[in-house]
Amino acid sequence: MRQLFLAFFKIGATTFGGGYAMLPVIRQEVVSAKHWLSNEEFVDVLSMAQSAPGAVAVNTAVYIGYKMAGVPGAFAALSGTVLPSFLIILLIAGTFTQFAQWPQVSAAFAGIRPAVAALIAAAVVKLGKPALKDRRSVTLTVIFLMLAIYFEVHPSFIIILGALTGIVLFRKADKGENC
Repeated sequence: MRQLFLAFFKIGATTFGGGYAMLPVIRQEVVSAKHWLSNEEFVDVLSMAQSAPGAVAVNTAVYIGYKMAGVPGAFAALSGTVLPSFLIILLIAGTFTQFAQWPQVSAAFAGIRPAVAALIAAAVVKLGKPALKDRRSVTLTVIFLMLAIYFEVHPSFIIILGALTGIVLFRKADKGENC
């Protein structure tokens, strides 16, 4: 449990930009460094984390903690993830208005925004590769991306639609292989 807390505390303390920016760091820690999950398992965890209400990074931490050590593990991972942000925001809330007008602070945030966008793009590329196994998966990804960007369909609906589509398309493919 201590390892879970420390791993997620480190992630929470060193990642800027919110939940999606944390995903490549979480992946690096739990897949590459600690080998707690395979890359495919991590993508599955993200699918579940996306489908539940709340912040994706927090949901991911809770699920991984639960998988590793049950309810105490979920609590350890959750605490490790949110405690650094809570403490930092508490500190900033008391002092930010005094420093927000400083040109250095404004310039720092102008530099942080593209860095966060790059981290999110890296997460998309790293996490998307295992999901794009065949032409059908690529086609579905493009359709769901278009629904999200151009038609602004709610993410929950896209996830439900993805699940239903998967049941229909991939189940038929499995049945055809078994015949």
